[in-house]
Amino acid sequence: MTDPKTPAPKTFHVKSFGCQMNVYDGERMGEMLGAQGLTAADADSADLVVLNTCHIREKAAEKVYSDIGRLARRENGPRPMIAVAGCVAQAEGAEIHRRAPQVDIVVGPQAYHRLPDLVSRASAGGHALDTDMPAASKFDVLPRRARRQGPSAFLTVQEGCDKFCTYCVVPYTRGAEISRAWDQIVDEAKALADGGAREITLLGQNVNAWSDERGRGLHTLIETIALIPGIARIRYTTSHPNDMSDGLIAAHRDIDALMPFLHLPVQSGSDAILKAMNRSHSTASYLKIIDRVRAVRPDIAISGDFIVGFPGESDADFEATLQIVRDVDYAMAYSFKYSPRPGTPAADMDDQIAPGLMDERLQALQALLNEQQHRFNLASVGRTTEILIERDGKRPGQKLGKSPWLQSVIVENGPEAGSLLPVEIVSAAPNSVVGVPVSDRHASGGWHPAQNMARAG
Repeated sequence: MTDPKTPAPKTFHVKSFGCQMNVYDGERMGEMLGAQGLTAADADSADLVVLNTCHIREKAAEKVYSDIGRLARRENGPRPMIAVAGCVAQAEGAEIHRRAPQVDIVVGPQAYHRLPDLVSRASAGGHALDTDMPAASKFDVLPRRARRQGPSAFLTVQEGCDKFCTYCVVPYTRGAEISRAWDQIVDEAKALADGGAREITLLGQNVNAWSDERGRGLHTLIETIALIPGIARIRYTTSHPNDMSDGLIAAHRDIDALMPFLHLPVQSGSDAILKAMNRSHSTASYLKIIDRVRAVRPDIAISGDFIVGFPGESDADFEATLQIVRDVDYAMAYSFKYSPRPGTPAADMDDQIAPGLMDERLQALQALLNEQQHRFNLASVGRTTEILIERDGKRPGQKLGKSPWLQSVIVENGPEAGSLLPVEIVSAAPNSVVGVPVSDRHASGGWHPAQNMARAG
């Protein structure tokens, strides 16, 4: 418990775990604390440390408690005020104080706009807890975005989930699906552009479910943001197959600023497992969406999510997952072992899969996905495209940028962060490619990976 005589913190550090939405929330918490006069510092010296947590997998939650212990044992100076925010805070609430009494503040993802008040309460002594899901949107009271931004910025447009997949805690930790107001989003996008952002990634648990009271969908919002001066690139994540509208698919053809990249999780290639997951789509409907997107944008890079070892998953079910991976041919993907989360229906299902078998299946799946990603990168060798320089590389003079297909591109002697640079891709590794600046000519536009597969062989 914080000493009642301990002065209010003057410095802070926010550490975010998990998804891009947590990164966004962490940035907003930092901006709020900065607006209260606190100064950002590193975790080893900050007076207040905010652990912005993820509850999707058990190991992510356990890592939080490990960090709490390290902070409480800080050797250099007094221990900081400790705040646990995010989905673990929402899911476990007062249990966090019982398990880790060193924690001063617990605040859920729908209440973090009240963090400054919670800090004041904790400074006065005692624990502060707020895991309400208020009817009023937190976005109505968050401060205007910070003036200076990096070249690429996140912008949350939708939160919560009504899908209730049987393995997932998001409906319980983030609440029902809500869409932010049009004017809020556009104003924040303009503020990000004014601060130097050239690329905006629109975020949501089901981002393509965004709509407003006038019936406008995500594609219309993307079209409007693309007109904001300074915004050169737009992405969105994460999408649900059931919310891929005709308008959004067409946007990949019609809106130049919308990058040729789609993250569309399928989770399993087995219809039986998809039904047990309550995913409400089939492998056939998923593949039809992929075909439709590729028909309007042949060069698009497809990304996905996979869970192996879901309860009841047979060898045939897992083989079906490998087959859908072969059918789609992903540019990149994320894969995980099933992790039972307390309170979800899947945690109580029969036929839980042995950890060793999950390990074997994950290794086989990741080997295939890694092979596909490397082949996708190899297929880009010899092409000219435009990259967004994001930061310095590991060596002096080296810069790191992103291609339209979200590949990491390494260039030597590149321009400053925020620059759009035409490059020729000259070599490829499994996780990155190397580009050489192209002088006095523009990027040649899109390309179809299949056109260059001969290079990958």
